[in-house]
Amino acid sequence: MRLKDKIAVITGAGSGMGRAMAELFVQEGAKVVAADWHKDKIETAVHEIGGSIIAHTANVAEEAEAVAMIERALGEWGRIDILVNNAGVMDLFSSVADVTNEMWRRCMAVNVDGPLYAMRRAVPEMLKQGSGAIVNIASVAALGGGSAGAAYTASKHALVGLTQSTAYQYAKTGLRCNAIAAGGVNTNIMQSIDQTQIDQSALGRIGAWHAANPGMLEPIDLAEAALFLASDAARFINGVILPVDRGWTAA
Repeated sequence: MRLKDKIAVITGAGSGMGRAMAELFVQEGAKVVAADWHKDKIETAVHEIGGSIIAHTANVAEEAEAVAMIERALGEWGRIDILVNNAGVMDLFSSVADVTNEMWRRCMAVNVDGPLYAMRRAVPEMLKQGSGAIVNIASVAALGGGSAGAAYTASKHALVGLTQSTAYQYAKTGLRCNAIAAGGVNTNIMQSIDQTQIDQSALGRIGAWHAANPGMLEPIDLAEAALFLASDAARFINGVILPVDRGWTAA
């Protein structure tokens, strides 16, 4: 087992990639706090996964709730070895001239502030232990400007900056921080927005870039990558932004 007796916190674990990660991590021996802001979804997921996993309802955009999520792991098992910041929301594909303050703040709150709050609480514990692995789920939108709107794209670029800063600052402590630049994945992230409000004027340019997508991935494909980065097999991998995208960004 690649994560035997490791304590992990995974956000956005009620469905999609987060749920696949939670299930795989439990199978690989981890004890998991599975967090999501949808109470029913996370409780159902945890019930169906079974094993050493507990459900925790949290909106990571709220600092107190993100901190409580880490505290839950510490209270249950006394430590935290792995943090996977997977929770995220999409934008309406609006360009900078049209993005609203509401959408900008929503993407930043969930996609950047949430990981920051969780990391800020988890990192001191990892430093005490002399070890820890953080995996941030970014996007191909973090590597260019063609796949989404201004808000989502900027938030994922910011998450990459947070990842690399953390990796560099703590490189000599035993703590590692990496990110996955996820390609197109069959998940329900589009349910996080009102699709009737999508900015149709921006879809022409964005659609041209999406036409180059070699193919969609399944949540388990991202879960396997997260498992590798969280495990001791990646013990010397730090500060990497790993594209899992079928080569979409290779051009």
